[in-house]
This record gives sequence, structure tokens and C-alpha cells, in this order.
Amino acid sequence: MKRLLLVITLAVFLLICCNQVTLDEGEGEGEGKIAFQSNRDGNDEIYVMNADGSNQTNITNNPAGDLLPCFSPDGTKIAFTSWRDGNYEIYVMNADGSNQTRLTNNPAWDRWPCFSPDGTKIAFTSDRDGYPAIYVMNADGSNQTRITNNPAVDMEPCFSPDGTKIAFTSERDGDDEIYVMNADGSNQTRLTNNPGWDEGPCFSPDGNKIAFKCDCVGDDEIYVMNADGSNQTRLTNNSAWDGSPSWGP
Repeated sequence: MKRLLLVITLAVFLLICCNQVTLDEGEGEGEGKIAFQSNRDGNDEIYVMNADGSNQTNITNNPAGDLLPCFSPDGTKIAFTSWRDGNYEIYVMNADGSNQTRLTNNPAWDRWPCFSPDGTKIAFTSDRDGYPAIYVMNADGSNQTRITNNPAVDMEPCFSPDGTKIAFTSERDGDDEIYVMNADGSNQTRLTNNPGWDEGPCFSPDGNKIAFKCDCVGDDEIYVMNADGSNQTRLTNNSAWDGSPSWGP
């Protein structure tokens, strides 16, 4: 049930790390855009709105589920996950919804795309080799390469602002913990070691901090830590669900 809830709560995780962009002057009048997932039309679709919430527009428009959008750094493309071919695959489209193109094509589930800061790579999760692992591919879908390799679940990749690191969630030690590795998959290092579930890592804009969600005190709260895992500090403290942290610029 917890794994199923992840798919639901990651509708909110949309805004983590890569889904709000600021366009240059002359493109959308310099106003930030936010991509998000909504089922308001009867199934999950990708929408885009202005940063003030205005002009909410469905840009995928098909009967299958479209979810987990991620803007490219220059704001011209959106990567997303779609069920339109009978299983989850990674797609990319122009920011207005045109030219929707499938990047992955296999019977496994491919999910959670995240652009690198320079826009040339996309990290994602796939279970094509029998278990969910982190992969990286070129932004056009070529050169799909697995960079984690263990029988546990690895998911939710997030590039560091300089593109040299990827933070991710892994179950390899029995419960969800936050790990970091080099962008080529080397030097995989656990940052958290808590009895609860640590999930949804997101780098700060300067790359020095990582925000994440943990239920290690009995309910879900937002924490922040140094990028090396030190100084883990709880930021929220209430009985409600707190999750999906998103760093502002």
C-alpha cells in the first residue's frame, strides 16, 4: 500500500527540483511556469500554469494516464511518464504540449524523469531488468544506461545543480533511505540511516543541502541535511502529512 501511495503523493512531488522554470524575457513575458499533474478531467493529465496559478491548461489530452512532469532547464521541453502504450514509458514534449514523443520503449515500467541541469540528460527509474533501478539517457532517448545495480528498489533521482551528483531513494538497506552518487553511478553513498522512510530528495539551488521527507518520528515531516548527510534537522512538526519539499531559487 505504501508503494501505491507513492504514485499518488508524487503527483505533488511534481514540483520538486525541476518543474518550475523562469523563461527569459520575451518568452511568456518572463513569467515562471509550473507543470503539474491533475485528474480533474477524469484521468491523470499534464497541465501547465503561470506561477501565480492563472491559465491552467491541459497539454496532454489523451485517455491514458500522464503524470510526473519535469521541465527542461531552458523551459522549452517537458519530460513526463505516460501509460498510453499499455505500460509506463518516458515521453518528452514541447512546453505547449506539441510533439509528444516516446523516449523509452520496453515492456517494463519507466518513470520519474528528471532533466540534468544542462538539459542534455534525463535520469529516470526503470524495472526493465527485474527491479527498479536508476537509469540515465540522452535527452533524445538514446544511450539508456543503468547506473544502479542491486535487487532493491532505487527511485526518485534528482540531479545536483552542477550536474555532477544524483540523489535518490533506495530500499537496499530494508527501508527507504536517501543516497547520493556521482552522475555516472559511481560512489553510491547512503546519507540517511533512520528507522522510518526517507524519500523524495531535492538539492538546494547551491547544492549544499538536501531536503527530504521522513516518517522517522511517527508521521511524515520535512527534514533538511547537508549534502554529505550530516546535520539532519526536522523543519516541520505537526500531526498532518508533510512531504514533497521544493527549494525556491
